[in-house]
Amino acid sequence: MDPIALKSALGSGLLSFPVTAFDENGAFNRRPYQEHVAWLSGFEAAALFAAGGTGEFFSLSPEEVPVVVKAAKDAAGDTPIVSGCGYGTQMAVPIAKAAEEAGADGILLLPHYLIDAPQEGLYRHVKAVCDAVSIGVMVYNRNNSILKPETLERLCEECPNLVGFKDGSGDIALVREITARMGDRLTYLGGMPTAELFAEAYLGAGFTTYSSAVFNFVPGLAQEFYGALRAGKRDVTLRILNEFFYPFMKIRDRRAGYAVSAIKAGVRILGFDAGPVRAPLTDLTEEEVAMLEELIAPYKP
Repeated sequence: MDPIALKSALGSGLLSFPVTAFDENGAFNRRPYQEHVAWLSGFEAAALFAAGGTGEFFSLSPEEVPVVVKAAKDAAGDTPIVSGCGYGTQMAVPIAKAAEEAGADGILLLPHYLIDAPQEGLYRHVKAVCDAVSIGVMVYNRNNSILKPETLERLCEECPNLVGFKDGSGDIALVREITARMGDRLTYLGGMPTAELFAEAYLGAGFTTYSSAVFNFVPGLAQEFYGALRAGKRDVTLRILNEFFYPFMKIRDRRAGYAVSAIKAGVRILGFDAGPVRAPLTDLTEEEVAMLEELIAPYKP
């Protein structure tokens, strides 16, 4: 998929990040992963992000990323597949190249590893990844990788395949300035953990879509919420927030890392063999799984 087509696809609907399935020994488990991806593709996701944040990119080796991407691409039918990418520039560039060779339609560049960096360094990092591939690239503004509007504008001028901006900072003033200055040059994606909790604010800031983690196990509900949001049906979005998302948030917030672990637990509750999370994450307790199962029960497909 060329970058312009990917940009259009990203803005056309809801996005999601499939969890990465592991077996009991912690190795990538291709068959159940593909079964889950194929199932998700039937719910009209605009794109799926393989080896993304919810897919435990941070726990995968660089060599595993293209393996996961190819498995997703083979299972997803016509649904575009975007690959996670990250770490320092010397690691990010070969990961991006390998993902493109594996069939990825685009790259999501997650924050680099550990250290803070000046804007010039972030510019060089993003540009190196964009220059390394011919497919579309999205940057993820979060944590230690916050692009200022001037830096992003410079990258937009010099990198024609930079097509998307995803935000997980929660800084509405910053992202509104970015959407105001860049206009339709980019597609804007909400990327806060449990993005539905922030979707209304981001919609007002010019973001047309977001990545839904709960799409992994309640895709119908995720689509209902997204449709109501875009249609301005606040009574529907408020009902779903109160009935599902705020109770889910209470489970998610019980322990660090549960923004991923709770999603994987939900996938297992639906019967997919997603396996455990990898260290440094931990899985939900039996009590917490029971709480999540009770919450999910009314919304099971």
